[in-house]
Formats: sequence, structure tokens, C-alpha cells
Amino acid sequence: MTKCVVIADDLTGANAAGVLMAKNNYKTVTVMNIDEFDEHARSECDCVICPTDSRSIEAAMAYRKVFNAAQRLREGGVKVYSKRIDTTLRGNLGAETDALLDALGDNRTAMIVPCFPSSNRINVGGCLLVNGVPLHKTAVAVDPKNPVHTPYCAEIISAQSKYPLGSILIRDLMYGLEFVVEKIRELAESGVRNILFDAVNEEDINLIAEAVVASSVPFIAVDPGVFTAALVHVLVPVQRQEPRRQTRILAAVGSVNQVARTQVDYFLASLDVCNVYMETAEFLEDDKRRRAEIMRVTNEIINNCDNYSICSIIGRGIIPEYRVPFEPYAQKYQCSFDALSRRINESIAEIVDCIIRFDKNFHGIYTCGGDITVAVCKRINSAGLKLFDEVLPLAAYGEIIGGSHDGLKVVTKGGMVGDADAIVSCIRYLAEKISVQRDKNEPPRRRAEGVV
Repeated sequence: MTKCVVIADDLTGANAAGVLMAKNNYKTVTVMNIDEFDEHARSECDCVICPTDSRSIEAAMAYRKVFNAAQRLREGGVKVYSKRIDTTLRGNLGAETDALLDALGDNRTAMIVPCFPSSNRINVGGCLLVNGVPLHKTAVAVDPKNPVHTPYCAEIISAQSKYPLGSILIRDLMYGLEFVVEKIRELAESGVRNILFDAVNEEDINLIAEAVVASSVPFIAVDPGVFTAALVHVLVPVQRQEPRRQTRILAAVGSVNQVARTQVDYFLASLDVCNVYMETAEFLEDDKRRRAEIMRVTNEIINNCDNYSICSIIGRGIIPEYRVPFEPYAQKYQCSFDALSRRINESIAEIVDCIIRFDKNFHGIYTCGGDITVAVCKRINSAGLKLFDEVLPLAAYGEIIGGSHDGLKVVTKGGMVGDADAIVSCIRYLAEKISVQRDKNEPPRRRAEGVV
């Protein structure tokens, strides 16, 4: 039964939004002809994506196309209705949002999140930035069909929509879930029908999705697709076809620089990942708290990894507001910053060791940062790495020699190395190599008995 309906203004955008659903195991169909899309076909899919080819036409006609499509696709079991918009705000955003609101006719509020982090589209202070450049200073300003001359989404929506608009900015998100929930309720109760959100990364989008659901305000989603996917993830339990995947990769990221942050955002947005954030400050507390955090992260991965081929442990300090200040700990313990960093790396290495000892389905690891790679090798008593190939500049593929995980495949990369897709490229490369090994029926890597 259909749980999500997305109406897009062009086919490319429709498919881009649909892929975000499909990669999370939702049965997704792009409908080219609504008249031929019968009840049986609808009952077989989770998400229906409908392109209206309305980006470059007159606003009134775009309104009618979206209104008619929404009425045809409306049904009782749908959890999320979404108006997919262009990542650069081209087209009839306001008119088409109005059309979806009017077609549903139940006093919903449009939750507008014009953000696509993996494509470097973010909204800050109501200003859309593309690769860090304000929208009106990019090539979209001279688009022959749909030029955009302002970076402010509120100006575009307000000029096109008949409904009032309010905004929730990045400073509001800083106060957390409950604050955002109340802000949504206040705006909706005041008669606002369009709420525009700032967002700069996947974490912001997930927070907004949780807040929208928790607010109990009836809504439609208006976004390029990432926010809609987050809402579907919250509201629609997915039925996975394969209850267990027998080959897994574990990624360990401890770097806290901006390059690593960009790569992590892209990684989490692009792949289906069982991720656990490590509270790195706990590694610098007493041994009891350090041990408790190691076991918490280990258990969360082990208890939730069954339906995933990729798992990751990432230091929460990669998010600037959670970064651990070393100075107080250096004074407390009378030690150097290097000693504190080493304690964190050793803790991460211990988590890696515990996970891959317990679950023999992990056949490869990815480590980000040379210090973490060294710590992992020391922890498992490895004699070294047998190197096979260069994945990308300063990222190497090989396998562990000796120790408790002899033969384990590994890709190592420096924390400051690579473009936004570097982690994804490394993980995919590693997965391919592991798959080839299994196809050749090579002997499994030798493992030590027992669990730490």
C-alpha cells in the first residue's frame, strides 16, 4: 500500500527523490501516466513519484497540474505527501505548494526544507548556498527558462504563494528538538501555512523531520527529496527483503576537521548505514565511564547491524558544537594534548576490535585518520599491512598481517584527504574487493577465538 506520494515538477527531480527512497528498501515507482496506474500497481509499492513537467510553464497551469495529480493520488493510507522542488529553487514553487495544500484540503502546513547536503545545497539564514556561493551568483541566475535572481527562498515562496510564511532558522535548531517542536506549533497556530527551515547537513534535516512528526501539526513536505526521505524513515517502517546480510564493513572515523565532516555528511546521506556516534568526551573521563561508552557503542552496533552491510562509528566531535576541548582535561590530568588524543584513538580501536571479534560477518574495515589506523593495528597485535592498491590519492587498500584478525581487508585514508565522496568511494571499493574474494572462494581470514 502506498505510504508516500511525491509530486515533482520534472522527471529528473522525480527520479532523484525516488532513488532516496529506493536505496532504503522502499518499493518506489515513478508514474509517467496516472491514467494507467491502477489500484493493483499502487498497492504493490510504498512510494509513488509523479512528475508533472510543470517547472517551465505558466504558474496557473502548474497549479492545475499539481492539484489534479494530488487528487488522483490521494488515499487514506498515505503518511507523507511531498512537493519535490528543484535544488536551485527554479520553477513554480509557491503555486505548486499551494496546489498540493488545496488538493488535500485538510488545513495542512507546508514544511519547506530546501536543502540537499550531498549536492552542497544548504540553507542558512534563509539564504540558499550552492557550493558555498549565494544562489543568485551561480549559473542559475542566467538559466534560459527559469532564472533565479535572489538567494532567499522566502522571497520566492512569498511572491508565488497565497499563504503566509514563517521561518525557523539555524539558531532555532541549536536549541534542540523540543524548542523546534514548539516553534512549529506556534507558527501553525498563528495561521502560517508555509514554514521555511534552515538546514546545513543531514543531522539538521533529521532533527526537523523528528520535530515535524512530534509536533502533530498536519503537514506536507516541500523539498528536493532528502527531507521527505527522512520523514518516510520516521513514519513508515520498512520491510527489508533480506533479514541478514552475511558480509559487512565497519568504518571508524575519529577525525574532527571540516574535510572529514563534509565526507561524513556525504557518506551518511549516500549509503544505507548503521551508524553510532561515539561520545568522545567519555573516553577522557575515568576508566569506568570510558569502559561504559566503549560497551555502549559496541552493543549498539552489534544489536542493530543485522540488516546492514555497512556500519560506522563516528566521533561526535566531528560536529563543531560537540567538539571536545582538550585544555580542561590536560590541566586535570597534567598531560599533553597528544596523550589525550592517544586515549581517544585507543578507545576507538578497542571498539573496532570488540565488534569484529564478536561478529564474524565483518570482513573489512575502513579507518579515517592515520592515528586511528595505528591504534587499531596495535590493539589487534597486527604485524603490519600488506598493501595491494591505491584507492585514491593517499588512500590505500590492503589486509591485516598477523594478530587476532589476520587477513582482514582494510582501506586506510587520512582525515584531510579527498573530496566529499572520498569515504563512499573507499567503502564501495572495499566492498567490491571483498565480493571478488568471496566469489573466488578464497579461504576466510583467520580469527582469534573469544570476545574481548
